[in-house]
Amino acid sequence: VQLPPTQEQLKSSPAAAVRAVYNARAEQISVQLPRVEAEIVIDGRLDEPAWQQAALLTGFWQNKPVEARPAKDSTQVLVWYSQNAIYFGIRAFAPSGNTRATLADRDKIDSDDYVQIILDTFNDHRQAMVFGVNPLGVQGDGVRVEGGGGTSAAAVGSAGANNFNSVDLTPDFVYQSKGHLTADGFEVEVRIPFKSLRYQSTSVQDWGINIYRKTQYSGFEDTWTKTLRIASFLGQSGTIRGLHDLKRGLVLDLNPVATTRVDGIPAVSSTTVPTTTWKYSADPQIGGNVRWGVTSNLTFNGTINPDFSQVEADVGQVASDVRFAVSFPEKRPFFVEGSELFSTPNSLVYTRTVVNPLTAVKLTGKVSGTNIGVLTALDAKNLSFDGRSNPLFGVVRIRRDIGRSSTGGITLTNRSEGDSYNRIANADFRFVFRRLYYAQFQYAQSFTQSPSGSLHGPLFEAVYDRTGKNYGFHYSVLGIAPGFRAATGFVSRTGFIRPGIANRFTYYGKRGALIEAWTTTPSWNATWDYNRASTQYGPIEWRTSASSTISLHGGWAIGLSPLFERYHFDQRFHSGQFIHTQTAAGADTIVRYFVPGNAPTRAGSFGVTTPQFSNFSASVSVNAGTSADFLEHAPSRLISVTSTVNWRPSRQLRIQAIYAHQQFNRDRDGSLLTLARIPRLKGEYQLSRAIFLRLVGQYDARQVSALRDPRTDLPILVFNSGNKTYLPIAASHSNNVRLDWLFSYQPRPGTVVFAGYGSSLTEEDPFNFSDVRRVNDGFFFKVSYLFRM
Repeated sequence: VQLPPTQEQLKSSPAAAVRAVYNARAEQISVQLPRVEAEIVIDGRLDEPAWQQAALLTGFWQNKPVEARPAKDSTQVLVWYSQNAIYFGIRAFAPSGNTRATLADRDKIDSDDYVQIILDTFNDHRQAMVFGVNPLGVQGDGVRVEGGGGTSAAAVGSAGANNFNSVDLTPDFVYQSKGHLTADGFEVEVRIPFKSLRYQSTSVQDWGINIYRKTQYSGFEDTWTKTLRIASFLGQSGTIRGLHDLKRGLVLDLNPVATTRVDGIPAVSSTTVPTTTWKYSADPQIGGNVRWGVTSNLTFNGTINPDFSQVEADVGQVASDVRFAVSFPEKRPFFVEGSELFSTPNSLVYTRTVVNPLTAVKLTGKVSGTNIGVLTALDAKNLSFDGRSNPLFGVVRIRRDIGRSSTGGITLTNRSEGDSYNRIANADFRFVFRRLYYAQFQYAQSFTQSPSGSLHGPLFEAVYDRTGKNYGFHYSVLGIAPGFRAATGFVSRTGFIRPGIANRFTYYGKRGALIEAWTTTPSWNATWDYNRASTQYGPIEWRTSASSTISLHGGWAIGLSPLFERYHFDQRFHSGQFIHTQTAAGADTIVRYFVPGNAPTRAGSFGVTTPQFSNFSASVSVNAGTSADFLEHAPSRLISVTSTVNWRPSRQLRIQAIYAHQQFNRDRDGSLLTLARIPRLKGEYQLSRAIFLRLVGQYDARQVSALRDPRTDLPILVFNSGNKTYLPIAASHSNNVRLDWLFSYQPRPGTVVFAGYGSSLTEEDPFNFSDVRRVNDGFFFKVSYLFRM
């Protein structure tokens, strides 16, 4: 492993007179970049004269699994800037033959070695743009935001430790990068034009900077500056001083888009016999996007008839608690750009509620220490409740910097159609103090008017968090009133108050020891009914766990978590259900179904993740034990398995196999209650950095047994208003297959050619494949071009 050059070695080099060296281990993290007015070819080789004048960043620190240790492998970063771009040259050293690199699609470099350039262009320690590259120059970019989100209802009780690699990779920026492998690592060249950045409007400015490196063979993560486990990651960055006279020029991107969709359905509907006669309908569309840099720190985006055909189908999910919906990440390009400026605690802004927009506009940026995000979208009529009105979606998010790392924000949201609306007013604050601590507060009020009446109610949350190397805690209380609605957000549950307590303890082994880090987080939370939140009634649910994460030498990771819960059954979940019973006189009658009491559960989870070997990695997690059955409201037995295998037989071919299995059996007799099995196989072949082929196949097999009263074993009934009879809730099943292929040509964000096909199939018996029949399919073609003025 080659070490960084010493000061004496640098003084004896020909470039010593012009090169400045900044060694972070010597606390040299205030950088004065040379300005070099030169144009170079981005070819991955640092051989032009301009690189001899670049500032050199050295002296990296290990961050994971153990912070504040000198990095095992050396990294050198050369930096300079011209009037219209900033340039980075990276030399990353590793033992011969241990560098992981593939010709991957954009943002798919997480299984390779890679380096991220983190630029806090407003130097506010709140948000930064991230430009990542693997050893071949493949890009993986995004943003990092601190203090904009916060805990969600599902995450209360989680540890408050910083996730040092929590980067949102959905935004795509235009920049140039090339790289190549060397005998002792890799070398990468990067050019980031100022046209692709947002930054301050002053003529002379300072930027925050850090460099992050992931090395797969060891599992180590390094940063240039020492990044301790404290409340602010970006607050520990270095600083580029005195950037001046930056020329951004006119920022105007025009992106016309043309698409054609051809959707097919059977001409004759049949549930048992395949048909060879199909009806196809074409839907050609013309649309476009515009991006205008109003100033260096404000951007306007607009879209007409946007197309999202390039979005990969969502991975199948299995909800362990059937009472609540699951969310999916936003992947659509128009909505993900600048999405960090709309982030709120408890997901009050969830743009997937805009399903099929006809048009949308937004203004995002930062002015005088204030983040601004304004978004409005007009959805299609068929997505309204009455089918006649276009739902109008609107969000205003303003967040103000307070002090060095604290923030305060307000959010206003609206979704209206005709005379109906849902509106939310929200305020949230995050105060960082004494480096290790932060307190976060949120209060929101919703107002809903619909044909069924009016609703209103608050949401509130308070969080107190301590981060630290060996010890941390996260204390919180979250309350959401029964009348709270978030038509523009994702709030899966209302009508509760939940306090939570979590404490984190971390042990670090010596360098080279088998156990490098062991983190244990005992936690507890309890859920009260919102209208009965007192010791008189007690909680309707409580949960106690002690999760552990063990990082082993060589990149292995093990997770362990015993779990104890108790659920109180809620009669409202069984509204509209009935059972047969007998009166005291022995006569048959039908009464509403209700199971009193609660269900204690005892379960445990275990997971293993392998290192990233040269062409293979895998993970598996198992959750087993007793659980609560919310369909019949009785104890049940749970087994849940999720496994992933990634195989890279060559630098161009990637194969991923995922299998999810979840099974509930009745505790009283062992009979099957529900079963879900979802295998998924994805293959990608990268012909070049710009061209790839993808094939995805997913089988989703689910079954639910006929529901029975756990006390009498008699069927649970529902009322059929058509013939005025009570019918048993029968067993159900579905066996759905989805096949998709895609050809993609994307030389840069916005310039694309997509051609794809997707088909949905079904069959009666799971994994039989003898009576598979197609239920719909579709072809699509898209072409767009980014005109950058």
